[in-house]
Amino acid sequence: MSDSNVNMVAAPEGVVGEGFFATKLNDVVGLARANSLWPLPFATSCCGIEFMATMASHYDLARFGSERVSFSPRQADMLLVMGTISKKMAPILRQVYEQMSEPRWVIAVGACASSGGIFDTYSVLQGIDKVIPVDVYVPGCPPRPEQIVDGVMKLQELVKSESVRRRSSPEYQELLASYNIS
Repeated sequence: MSDSNVNMVAAPEGVVGEGFFATKLNDVVGLARANSLWPLPFATSCCGIEFMATMASHYDLARFGSERVSFSPRQADMLLVMGTISKKMAPILRQVYEQMSEPRWVIAVGACASSGGIFDTYSVLQGIDKVIPVDVYVPGCPPRPEQIVDGVMKLQELVKSESVRRRSSPEYQELLASYNIS
């Protein structure tokens, strides 16, 4: 067959541009990140007990890719802050957050981590979003394990839809700068 008899067919949709055939790089990376979140529990009170139940066999957070609980900030990408955070503890929480490598996400579990809870006193931080950015808030005092699982699932949806380049965007750098994080 000669070259003149071969008809050129246009490339299928997805070959040109950001995607390749079935999907886009952002979607593949987002799916991989969302289904392999490594939690770092920062538990100070009763919400930590509920988190223990969440990791146990009945609720089994491992079904969602969070099998490996890390107690080292450098080996975790999902920080779960559970319980009352005093103002003296805030710098330690911030240090733990800063030691985590990018990309990193934060879930505020329970009323105390979200807003100070019933402890409206001079010594209790009225929400961890005063010192670090928060991605998902889980309400409750303490929240049930189902709520914590739901919070992780909400974070997974956020991670799946997040652009690979979001963490280097000017908007994200501005958000970190508002917390004095470089």
